[in-house]
Amino acid sequence: MDLHRFPDQAGGVLALVSLTATVVWGLVAADRLALGPRGRLLAQAVHRALAVGALGFLLVHVGVKVAEAHASTTAALIPFASGIGGRAGLIGLGSLAGYLLVLAAATGVLRSVFAGRGRAAARRWRVLHASAYGAWCTALLHGLNAGREAAEWVTGCYVGCLVGVALALVLRRFGVPQLLRLVVRRRSVGAHAAGRMPQSRPFTVSQGLHPRTPAPQTPEGLNASRGRAELT
Repeated sequence: MDLHRFPDQAGGVLALVSLTATVVWGLVAADRLALGPRGRLLAQAVHRALAVGALGFLLVHVGVKVAEAHASTTAALIPFASGIGGRAGLIGLGSLAGYLLVLAAATGVLRSVFAGRGRAAARRWRVLHASAYGAWCTALLHGLNAGREAAEWVTGCYVGCLVGVALALVLRRFGVPQLLRLVVRRRSVGAHAAGRMPQSRPFTVSQGLHPRTPAPQTPEGLNASRGRAELT
């Protein structure tokens, strides 16, 4: 690849990859079961650093496209200003994705403003910050359909983005401990069905619900036990 053409050909892909990593690390940082306090702080720091990188690549991507007349300034700044169909609509999706990313980053910076103001404020913050998901979806549609035919490594990046976000959503929804329990349970059921593990015997009433307790000993029995202990 020509290094002089690299910002034009790879700026948008790097912005999408950075945005994907930001979403993934945001989901990881929100998992209270898999991470402790220190782990969550580290994940949040990585999440914020990746968001800054995504914003930087976004600025490079938009600046290069406008400078090389691949898109007008109006189309880049105002979503769907040039139309909603064809290539103009795809450029509008990219512009919309950029604004959603900026909104998600701004709410991340202003998180302390919403903190400590009750559940309603926290709920509003989550709704606003969830614009990162909309940014990721629209950026993916924009990247897959706008511009030139994608190279193999670009297609690989898109596939990796899809797999990464899907895996992070599954882990966020079920959690690592619950997923491990599901895997173990399915393996046990499969082993029973294949006959590799013996089936447990049915419980009968004669077995009792609790282990048997020894019967109380008489004074003669206690003296006999003490005598045997002294002999040993």
